[in-house]
Amino acid sequence: MKLRDQFRFVQQNMKKNKTRVFMTILATAMGCAFLIVLASVGFGLQKSVVKEMMEQRVVTQIDVHGKEVKEGGFRPINKKDIPTLEKIKDVKAVTRRIRLEQESNYKIGNYQGGQETFVTNFPAEIKAGFELSAGRLPKADNEVVVGYDFPLNIGTTDEVDDLYDNKGHVKKKYRYPETLIGKNLEMTVKQLKKGKIVEKKINVTVVGIGKKPTREWMQDNSVFISEKTLKEIERFTGTPRGAMLSADEKLLENPDSYEDIYDEVKIYANTMEAVQGIVDQLKENKFENYSIVNELKQVNTMFTIAKAGLIFIGTIAILIASIGIYNTMTMAVTERAPDIGIMKAIGAHPKTIKRIFLLESSYIGLIGVVIGTVVSYGISYAVNFVIPLIIKQAFGEELPAGITFSDIPFILPVICFVICYFVTILSGYRPAQRAVRVDVLKAMRREV
Repeated sequence: MKLRDQFRFVQQNMKKNKTRVFMTILATAMGCAFLIVLASVGFGLQKSVVKEMMEQRVVTQIDVHGKEVKEGGFRPINKKDIPTLEKIKDVKAVTRRIRLEQESNYKIGNYQGGQETFVTNFPAEIKAGFELSAGRLPKADNEVVVGYDFPLNIGTTDEVDDLYDNKGHVKKKYRYPETLIGKNLEMTVKQLKKGKIVEKKINVTVVGIGKKPTREWMQDNSVFISEKTLKEIERFTGTPRGAMLSADEKLLENPDSYEDIYDEVKIYANTMEAVQGIVDQLKENKFENYSIVNELKQVNTMFTIAKAGLIFIGTIAILIASIGIYNTMTMAVTERAPDIGIMKAIGAHPKTIKRIFLLESSYIGLIGVVIGTVVSYGISYAVNFVIPLIIKQAFGEELPAGITFSDIPFILPVICFVICYFVTILSGYRPAQRAVRVDVLKAMRREV
């Protein structure tokens, strides 16, 4: 019997028992849909978490915290380490910053604001992607560049209850009304001397304003001063980085011992694909580092375990549906005993008879997979649309934009197909074996 004839025979037999076959296919489709939709929750939440992580961090950025020393501890990154880091393959830039260890107050006329202050290497920052929205880079020691949000946080010194808006910026009516480019700011630093707070005023000129951060929720209020200005502050405070002493602390004898050490060192890779290679080289050279790759590994591992658990639970539903397939095929063997007897009488090979019943069980399973997959995509779409509305109505909370509760990647229907096909063959195998063992004479007398 040709394969085409076997398929025709299977289809004819399935049409004879439409209701039973339909209910079996329906059960299989429900099992497949349950597996796909259940697992899609794991895929959807993973997609949302990974997307959120990648939006919050620059994906090509690697933070370098220190280097392991022979004694087993770690030391900070210094100037001698920078050439080593820059020579690593696929490194685009190595930025390094020194942080002023006190919040400085900047004042212009009747307006002021306190922000973080840094010394940085601008050529490296430019390589890493730093841009200006206005002005230029510093050329003189008393010139500074400020972050995009710095001008938005310079407000009136008058006591006002509603100074800030809902974004944390000074309201426009209290904000400095002119551009800060070319304006002189009075920078104030403090130190505790002989039990009293002493202040020092340093005049700096704003020559550039950074570009607006790419993510709306981010704010850049930084002020970038020169190394000479930092040295002036350290001479006044008597401490490295201009740290302010408490009542029980004393001045360090040699504050210059910290001058070659950086507080923030970041490596920027050429591409995201190159990050892992750079991280591996940093580990080989004993540099302690952190990147989004480390975080993604942990998150992906956790979600992989969760998805495997959900797929396992969904598989149980298909196994339950397989009982229906087994019952349908067992009934088919009983009802078609005369047909089996005739096929054997005319010389049909036992393998051909077995293949016919395995084809029928496979047919039922595959139709169920197709229907279940189509239905699961519809349910997934409905879940992503309806659940945010339910949460908003029931709990009064607005979910973040773009959150995904259910996502069905191509691999999920493939996994479902493989599981369902295996279970289907397993369910039809025993009835097929029984069909092979049917006695010809008994079958012809309908005594099976």
